[in-house]
Amino acid sequence: MKKNNFAWRRWLPLFFALSFGLGACKSGPADGCRTDAAADAPAVSVRVTHLETQFFKIKSPADAQRFMAANPAFARYYLQRQPANEQQLATKLAQLASNDALQQLGRETAAAFPDSAALSHDLSELFRRVHFYFPDFKAPPAVTYVSGFLNKDIYVNDSLLVLSLDWFAGPKASKRPDLPQYMLRRYTPPGLVPLLAQNISTKYNRHELTANTMLDAMVNAGKSLYFASQVLPCTPDSLLLGYTSREMAGLEANEPRVWGHFLEKELLYSTTPFLVQKYVGERPNVPEIDKTCPGRVGQWVGLQIIRKYVATHPNVSLSRLMEEKDAQRILNESHYRPKND
Repeated sequence: MKKNNFAWRRWLPLFFALSFGLGACKSGPADGCRTDAAADAPAVSVRVTHLETQFFKIKSPADAQRFMAANPAFARYYLQRQPANEQQLATKLAQLASNDALQQLGRETAAAFPDSAALSHDLSELFRRVHFYFPDFKAPPAVTYVSGFLNKDIYVNDSLLVLSLDWFAGPKASKRPDLPQYMLRRYTPPGLVPLLAQNISTKYNRHELTANTMLDAMVNAGKSLYFASQVLPCTPDSLLLGYTSREMAGLEANEPRVWGHFLEKELLYSTTPFLVQKYVGERPNVPEIDKTCPGRVGQWVGLQIIRKYVATHPNVSLSRLMEEKDAQRILNESHYRPKND
């Protein structure tokens, strides 16, 4: 592969200057929303059941047994209830429900999500757009819960959606998930639905199981982010990616040089898991590019490739895009070659 003339030292002053120029951030149209093909899609009714209210009324293992019996799908899928562990699980639930620290977190979570109708509306808006693009999609029953971070933040399948709201209570909560700060930025009330959209995308995002190059990981992540951007047309890229406005501005201003790094270092076809993780996985930053370059930069590049592909192929529907497994074909046909202005 022909290497780009990539001079990072010439980028550094520009990167630091523009990283503070928040006006350079261009995460969507001037009105804050992307074009919404599903704007007139029929409404989808969503009723949210707040299981944390029932949970905190548990006083004994017998109460916990009744709680699980009243919510069988939740107990089966989310709590992993089985005949062999039911008594142990009931005892654990009773202990958790009476825990003072968890009760306090429950109150703080309720304060962070005070409007149940607003949450139902947000889920309805998401689900009606998913159904528009994927008519086979059926909105699962939605419940919220306070797990004490002992269960998943979001669980979704065709039968059930569980939102563990304490994960998303935000920086004012007395307890937060045991995650580094750069990841906690996504665990706030506004971050809930974007993460849910990316979870739902996995149902439709096809990829070859044996495809394990850096490019495969980048394009796969880009498809997931693009899916979320389409079903949440007014959600800015910064929220979809969990980046600060300064990080977004720096990346957008220096896109040709970010891409040039992948080319110069011949990273696209690397299959080394550790190397793929460094650029696509969770990380505070990517010092191999620059100490100010945010982690998961490969996902961001993947999103730019997908957007260029869609712009080049305007007749490709979201469903067809998600079915395309060949990352190399997407890259080739996107003609993605960012250049300096």
